Amino acid sequence: MLETFRDIAESTVGFNLSNVSDIVIMLMGIILILIAIISIFALGVQIILAIKYHKYNKKQNSINMTGENVARKILDDNDLAKIKVKSSGSILFGNSYSHFFKKVRLRRLTWKKSSVSSLAMASQKACLAILDKEKDPDMKTRIKLTPIIYFGPLAFIPLVIIGVLLDVLILKTQGASFTIAFSILGLLIYLISFIMSVKVLKTEVKAQNKAYEVLKNNNMATDEELVMLKKLFKLYNIEYVNNMIISLLELVYRILQIIAYVQENNASNN
Repeated sequence: MLETFRDIAESTVGFNLSNVSDIVIMLMGIILILIAIISIFALGVQIILAIKYHKYNKKQNSINMTGENVARKILDDNDLAKIKVKSSGSILFGNSYSHFFKKVRLRRLTWKKSSVSSLAMASQKACLAILDKEKDPDMKTRIKLTPIIYFGPLAFIPLVIIGVLLDVLILKTQGASFTIAFSILGLLIYLISFIMSVKVLKTEVKAQNKAYEVLKNNNMATDEELVMLKKLFKLYNIEYVNNMIISLLELVYRILQIIAYVQENNASNN
């Protein structure tokens, strides 16, 4: 099994691991297996979520209001007329709220349809704006670190490449000082991004709870619709947690890759 793990690890890292310790190889194999298992589970959740979203998006909501109108009403009722409601075809943003652009973005189907799904997404994103207005501490932290949260994980590979280039162009040796240093920096940014993802989930859940409250108090949703919203939000939360776990495992795997690289590099230099 150990040799199988070694072969799999070598195929993923792209270099020989014959001098890497057995414990590192074993851990790399275990992490890859866990990533595969959780990814399969996450795919199942995504499929169920897509089915639920589609089902609720075909069901007319009780107030006959589109996602745009729902978000607009909630914002206006909370003195947030300055926040715009726009449609978005963006994969990156989708249904979202932007503090920086003062905008609630809704996917086009959510934006123009008067469905239960539209009611759910529009009310929850509008409630993120309310949390912002109320200066919720978790929301404030989320806003401050938004660039790191969304782009932190993307920094790892470029930083590693920069480290490799500096080793080749400046040190001009077989050493890997810059590669290791920039890899560690990338991992730190990645770790901060992961930690802050917890804040994102916390604010999303707070906005969901506020949406239930707003919709119920303003007679904008029936009891049946509120149950549907809870089911939909629960699936979104499970999906988010799955992604967080996968990100954490990937972080651990990247650390193991660096350890493997150092061990192999040191053995080659000796």
